Amino acid sequence: MAWLFVLLVALTAVTLVHLRGSSLRQFDSPPGQRFSHGDEPSEEHDAVVASLQVGASNMRRGSRSQRLAVAREYMDNISQGLQLDATITPVDVQGIPAEWVLAPGADPDRRVLYIHGGAFMMGSPRSHRNITNRFSEVSGAAVLAIDYRLMPENTRMAGIEDCRNAYLWILDNGPAGASAPAQRVFVGGDSAGGNLALSLIAWVRDQGLRAPDAAVALSPATDSTFGSPSLKRNLETDAMLGPTFSILARVPRPLLWWLSWAQARISPANPVVSPVYGDLSGLPPVLVHASEAEMLYGDALRYVNRARAEGSPARLQSWAHMVHVWHMFYPQLTEAREAWDEIGKFIAEVG
Repeated sequence: MAWLFVLLVALTAVTLVHLRGSSLRQFDSPPGQRFSHGDEPSEEHDAVVASLQVGASNMRRGSRSQRLAVAREYMDNISQGLQLDATITPVDVQGIPAEWVLAPGADPDRRVLYIHGGAFMMGSPRSHRNITNRFSEVSGAAVLAIDYRLMPENTRMAGIEDCRNAYLWILDNGPAGASAPAQRVFVGGDSAGGNLALSLIAWVRDQGLRAPDAAVALSPATDSTFGSPSLKRNLETDAMLGPTFSILARVPRPLLWWLSWAQARISPANPVVSPVYGDLSGLPPVLVHASEAEMLYGDALRYVNRARAEGSPARLQSWAHMVHVWHMFYPQLTEAREAWDEIGKFIAEVG
């Protein structure tokens, strides 16, 4: 039985040293700039939640093996029927399907690489056209939305590599092709895409490449060790993520770490998948948006506070009551209109 004891000790050591990550509790405050429109959610918010509940009900239909396909189809159609003024142009980014999104008057030499969310398993440029259309409008830039490789068909690293290659490509390629280097470059992403965007800007710095002029992360996941206290605290108030990920709250964290490693073959504490654990010095200006009611609020808060502690110009803006990535519900949500105005101000400020 001695070998079993040795094995348990070894597994415990690996779990605590290589998978857990260090404590980030000291970065749970200050909260940043806060926005609120009252003590209770608005009727606009309640209408959005009702639509999400209908969508969630539809996604639960069919067998377990069919649910991912149903969820992907639902998400891809979420922007369908919206009035979008931007021109959408498909493009091949060295084998990565993508599309250029150009709002009227957008400058093709100002470029945004936008990385969509969807838990690394769903989402596409099509699903996020309401976001990329508005991003192009407020930034006056051409937005490149990439269809990076998704899990579980591909590894987590495959999607990361697609983002890196797309960044290299956008530096010298615009809507008209390889016509001129970008005059301004921005990186944006939401949720899982926010994770990929924040991981990307650290990689760009480490490679000595031209840094983006700024980055915008909407409700980003920054900690793949699931260490944020808001993951459980906001389980009941997160209308989008709560119903889907409630089962994770009942799984012991060490088991989640091992499951994460088994799936991605990367330690969940590795900064490549958990940007909050990386070197956050020397980064470009970063604007992070999060809802105080969502499960990933603590991920956003800790990332910004840690980046600021290391000297990077990061800022957090948070809204009360909002659903995860409420920016997608522009223009019907007052808070979405407000959030996009803040993003526009930030982009204008940094250039």
